[in-house]
Amino acid sequence: MSLEDAILHAKECGLDGICITDHHSMAGMEKVKEGPQSNGVCVIFGMEYSTTQGDFLIFGPYQHLPKGLDALDLLAYIRATGGVAIGAHPFRRGRSIREDLFRTRFVKVAEGMNGRNNSDENQVALTRLPRYGTALVGGSDAHNIKELGRVKTELPIKVLSRRDFIEAIRYLEDTNFPVKIYS
Repeated sequence: MSLEDAILHAKECGLDGICITDHHSMAGMEKVKEGPQSNGVCVIFGMEYSTTQGDFLIFGPYQHLPKGLDALDLLAYIRATGGVAIGAHPFRRGRSIREDLFRTRFVKVAEGMNGRNNSDENQVALTRLPRYGTALVGGSDAHNIKELGRVKTELPIKVLSRRDFIEAIRYLEDTNFPVKIYS
């Protein structure tokens, strides 16, 4: 789907904002300005970064992040540079994050619900992750208009910029505030 279609349909789905997290790229920033759009939808850019230990949604100044980092190096770099990382689609068969990264608290926030995970995979995430103190968010993981808004997260802090989004996720890391996740 085009970024323009995603933004237009986000409003129709009742979303206040969307995060664009393409695989290993933040190139969408060249096409659409980040922040509130003319229809009121706030667009935040991040990146889905794949490691051999799992995938992470990362937010910060990472347009030129090299590929090939392992999860521990990636997460250490994200913390050191003031960004945040969210564990993407945990417990998805064949594409899960290693569970020890949650157990040891290297991953502090993860998708408790993911729109492309099946219900069993989401149920495992919703059951296991809180045991490790992992804060939960939801993500549509939308690759087309039909999937947009499939899973929604209501954050406790108003978000109008990437910095605001990072602060909201840090708040979840620090407090494990129970956000509302809708599907």
